[in-house]
Amino acid sequence: MTKINGEEISLPNPTTIKDYLTLNNYRTEAVAVEINGNILPKSSYDSYVITEYDTIEIVSFVGGG
Repeated sequence: MTKINGEEISLPNPTTIKDYLTLNNYRTEAVAVEINGNILPKSSYDSYVITEYDTIEIVSFVGGG
C-alpha cells in the first residue's frame, strides 16, 4: 500500500503524481514531492506513476508575513 504523508492510501488506478496532486487540491507550483527519500523534479510530475511500494511526502509552501 502506498504511504503518503504518513497515511497508507490505496489508489485504484495508475495515478501520476500530477493526478494525485490535482485530485487532492494541491497547487503543483507550490509543493515539493519526495518519493522514497528523493526529491521528484516538477518536470516528472506528469510521468511518475505512483506504485504501491512508494513512500511519498508532499510539502506545501505557504507565504505570509
